[in-house]
This record gives sequence, structure tokens and C-alpha cells, in this order.
Amino acid sequence: MQGTVDGFSYGVVTPLVAYLMACLGGALGLRCTTRSMLVSHSWRVGWLALGSAAIGSGIWTMHFVAMMGFTVKGTPIHYDKATTFASLAVAIVMVGVGVFIVGYRGATGVALFTGGTLTGLGIASMHYLGMAGMRLNGVLKYNTFTVAASVVIAVVAATAALWAAGQVRGFLWSVGASLVMGLAVSGMHYTGMAALAVHVHGSSGTPVGDSPAAVLATMMIGPLVFLCLAGVVVMFDPLMVMGRPAWTPAERKPGVPAHSEVAHAGRHPRPLARSGRRAGQRGSRIPQNR
Repeated sequence: MQGTVDGFSYGVVTPLVAYLMACLGGALGLRCTTRSMLVSHSWRVGWLALGSAAIGSGIWTMHFVAMMGFTVKGTPIHYDKATTFASLAVAIVMVGVGVFIVGYRGATGVALFTGGTLTGLGIASMHYLGMAGMRLNGVLKYNTFTVAASVVIAVVAATAALWAAGQVRGFLWSVGASLVMGLAVSGMHYTGMAALAVHVHGSSGTPVGDSPAAVLATMMIGPLVFLCLAGVVVMFDPLMVMGRPAWTPAERKPGVPAHSEVAHAGRHPRPLARSGRRAGQRGSRIPQNR
């Protein structure tokens, strides 16, 4: 029997909250990625890891907030906890690989294409693995073409967001990029849900797993708290909002990671040379006065 699927049982509440969570994770992750391009290698790993975890947590939280509004007539929905949290790990790891590629190679050329593709595939993998953790008295079936479209949306959105992070054009630029990324991730989610059809079994037994409320409570305690902590780190970093790297002329290219040691080395010779010339001039004048 074909089940009646409703993805908006709470109206616009769940899509709106889900979109805001995707924007929050995207904003924090993109700012951390941008920040990593302004520092030396010793600090870059930390910022990229924080950014990867923020983006992964944001899209995972977005997915399950949106799933709070998903119902199938005739069967309750539960979730397998192990598969559900495995989808979080997949999101963080795959997004992390893409972010690290762009963070170290710059948001240009092959690195941007590779990093954006891996990040987009991580978003899509998180979505469909999270759906695989859903337990109900029925069978899930997907339309192949619509699934492919959702994966393309995820890859394009991730590539565009990483490109924006690599431009290093300030806080407002990253906020705009995060709004676009949140819209694209939400669009990918609902495109994937549009590909879904549920064939409900005749039995009315309760599926094995945790209820949506239990999953939401765990999610609120875990990834959401992490996003808040990441937000505190971002807000209190002195160079995060308006900071600029000490670029040298050779490094002044959007999307190319900065190397602070090189920049510092490029600044010192001129003052030293000027002070040397001034000292020489003063030394030459003293004998004349005498």
C-alpha cells in the first residue's frame, strides 16, 4: 500500500528552523575556513577542523530538524541511533576533507573543484544515510533522477560556498555566502525528500528504534551546543570579523592561503634599511659640524 507522505506537518516552522541551522553551521564553518587562510600552518589545522565540524554539525542538525515535520500516514517513525550518528560522522569527515583541500591549496582551480565535490558528496551522503536510519512499517523507494539532482545541488552549493570563503572579503561576504549555502542545503534536502516514496506494510506494529523526540533531544544536547561554542570562539577571535592578513605583494591573490611568517619577513627589511640610511646620514653630518 502506498503511504501518504507529508514533509510539512508543522507548516513552515520546521523548514524555517532547519534553514537557520544550516545557515548557522555554514556561517561558522566558512568564517573558520577564511580565518585559516590568514594564519601560518601551525594554526591552520585547528581552524579548518573547527570549520569542518561546524559545517557538518549544521547540515546534520538541519536535516533532523526538517525531519521532525516528516510523517507517513499509517505508520509511526522511529530512528536507529547508531545509523543516525554515523551520518553525523560521515558529514564531518567528508566535509573536512573538502575544507582541508581548499584551506591548504586555495580556493582556485582543481583544489576548489575537488574540495567542493567531496564536500557536496558529504552533504548528500549524510542525508541518505540519515534516511537509512529511519525505521517504519514500510519500504523506502527513491526516484533515481531526482536523487541525482539533489546530489548535483549539494555539490554546486558546496563549491560556491568554498569559493566564497576563499575570497577573504570580510564578514558580510561570508554571511551572504552562508545564507546561500543554507538555502542550497535546504533545497538539496527537500529535493531528496521529493524523490522519496513509501510503500507501507499491512501490519501496524511499532518499529524498533528511538522516537523523533528522543533524537531531537540528543541532537540539541550535542551538535547544537557545539555550534554555540564554535560561535563563541569565532566572536572572540580578534581577527575573525574584520581582521586582514599581512599580505606581501606576491601573495595578494584571492583564495590563496596566507603565510604569516613570509609576510612578516617581507615587512622588516624596509624599516631596517631606512634606519641604516638615517644612521649613515647622521654619522656623515657629525664630522662636518665638528
